[in-house]
Amino acid sequence: MRPPVSRLRTRALAVGLVLAAAALVPSGSAGAADQYEWAALGDSYTAGGFVGDPLPALGDASRDGCDRTTDAYPGVVQRELDEFPPGRLVHLTDVSCGNATIADIAKDKQTPVSPVQPPATGWPAVDTQIKRGGLNDATDVVTIGVGGNSLPFGGMLLKCLEQGAAGKSCREHYTNPPEGGESIQDKLARVQDEYVEMLALVHQAAPNAKVITVGYPAVLPESAGDCTTGDLTALGSIASADVDWLRDDVLMQLNSTIKRVTDFFGDRYVDVYSSSVGHDACQPADTKWVEGICGDAGDYWPAKVPGTALDCAVVDKRATLVHPNAAGHQNTAAHAERAIRIALLER
Repeated sequence: MRPPVSRLRTRALAVGLVLAAAALVPSGSAGAADQYEWAALGDSYTAGGFVGDPLPALGDASRDGCDRTTDAYPGVVQRELDEFPPGRLVHLTDVSCGNATIADIAKDKQTPVSPVQPPATGWPAVDTQIKRGGLNDATDVVTIGVGGNSLPFGGMLLKCLEQGAAGKSCREHYTNPPEGGESIQDKLARVQDEYVEMLALVHQAAPNAKVITVGYPAVLPESAGDCTTGDLTALGSIASADVDWLRDDVLMQLNSTIKRVTDFFGDRYVDVYSSSVGHDACQPADTKWVEGICGDAGDYWPAKVPGTALDCAVVDKRATLVHPNAAGHQNTAAHAERAIRIALLER
């Protein structure tokens, strides 16, 4: 297997023309004089899902099935920037969307899958996030939090639940996959290639913007011993050895991949993993920054996961599927806000 940097260079050369086109745009065309333009792109770890009030509000005709919420980190950062503007006001355009993949940022239309009041005919497809976000030569800052769904990490968690309940290992399933399946090494290599292409297209769309990528928090404990096997408010039936494997060989490697590509492009990576260690899904309710398989969420959020046997109503919880709660978004917001302020100072 080619080493990561070698593979990264090969992929970067494949999209080199895109970057060359971006470099031809003059740098003096950045943002409007009266405000900075910030576009927030990403998946459910950016959108919020069940944290705060839905955006747009329930019943609003403009709801798109992306499950953005008021207390997700873009909204938290926006409120701080409104109170303490970095020289000018900052205008946020948040087009993050639950279940978004890397390809949905710049290449593909996405069909949202929100379980909250879906239309009878299902959610219509939404355009790429760079288009919905209006990225152009006046965009000053772009934040991007994406990658997990491209593995997909959520699907792997559900497989690990299933395997654990049967007394089997999901590590074995993903290390030596059945014929035609991707190993975890293959998944991470593919994610790296997709991330390279995505960042190139973001730079093409917003040639004057400072681009900031946001990693994933420590959703899994430093020791699987912190989890009570079978506890749905933590990691359910996932085997202890698989918890350690998911942390070291999947989540941490995903963050490393995102950081490596970000550094390659000369962009800024926001590490939220280090600060969130000890606040994972297996910690007590007043300590965790990540809800477990089942957890606390707004009344509008469902207890059952469509298409699966998982029903969190049995523990009087909602189906949170290992996502950050309000405290987790507050932590991400603190780091993202700092990165945004630094980026704007550098303009």
